[in-house]
Amino acid sequence: MSRTPTRRPTCSVVVPTYQRSGLLRRTLDSLIRQDLGLDRFEVLVVDDGSTDDTAEVAREYADRLPLRYFHQPDEGFRVAAARNVGIAAARGDICVFVDSGVLLHSGALRAHVALHAGPTPTAVVGYVYCFNHDNEDAAQMLATLDFDDPDATVARLRDEGRWLDVRESFYDQYTDAVDVLPAPWLIYWTCNTSADTEQLRRVGGFDEAFRTWGGEDVELAYRLFLDGARFVVGREAAAIHYPHEKSHEHNKKLGVRNYQYIARRYDTPISRLLEPDPPLEFFALNALIRERGLPDCVDVLRHRDPLPDWLGFLRDGRPTDSGDRSGELSLPRT
Repeated sequence: MSRTPTRRPTCSVVVPTYQRSGLLRRTLDSLIRQDLGLDRFEVLVVDDGSTDDTAEVAREYADRLPLRYFHQPDEGFRVAAARNVGIAAARGDICVFVDSGVLLHSGALRAHVALHAGPTPTAVVGYVYCFNHDNEDAAQMLATLDFDDPDATVARLRDEGRWLDVRESFYDQYTDAVDVLPAPWLIYWTCNTSADTEQLRRVGGFDEAFRTWGGEDVELAYRLFLDGARFVVGREAAAIHYPHEKSHEHNKKLGVRNYQYIARRYDTPISRLLEPDPPLEFFALNALIRERGLPDCVDVLRHRDPLPDWLGFLRDGRPTDSGDRSGELSLPRT
């Protein structure tokens, strides 16, 4: 039976992936369990050139989810471009960004949607359990947690206070009311976030100059902030980060170069805090901005003459279509 929505969905879940079909399967399983209703959301899997069985996995789930699959050739790390394909193809008013290997609580999409109910464009920072930098607790997590039941696992972790979101120390310092901070965009990490589709298109989507790990989500969040987005923490938009191999030190080196790119691209007193190598303590930057009395980036950029073309939305809000739909592949129904 086809799962094609009979009406326009409320939200579009964009899942970029590369060579992680097993992790993708877990993410899609968690989307099947959503209590939002299959007619309220769509799933856009965007493959960054995988040669494993990712396409077959997507085909397998096409009868159980309103799913569309896109493929772009493997030309190196292009997760920004992959997400832009999803933004361009999205039919929902909200784009929810989820990485492959992120298992959503059954109420996560409903929580994302609820937080977008107001008149102001909103950027939602979902809550992610079990994310650690070097996969250091993977064996213990795999031995003690039930990843086939995200709801029970989230409840257990919340009750026990274990493997909480790594941003919890940030929330302890500033509270969940992040929208009053001068730089709430620093914690917008697209393993589990959402934003208004129209605003994403207006600001130009993800910057496809990012061709290595790190920073492309923060840079997008910076532009959403400049364009007036309200940032909120969505604890009920909860998810689990399934353990998988990674190297924090390697990623950190890549991230330094990308954050330096952000600093130089915008060249404001606040953005330049991202430039030092080694970097300043990320979670302390908001306190440092307040301590130094740094001017608001919106004011700095709006009074810059001439205003760069890529910040034209600050001047006239011209919408842009940031992706390419040509990579969509049909998935035969079985």
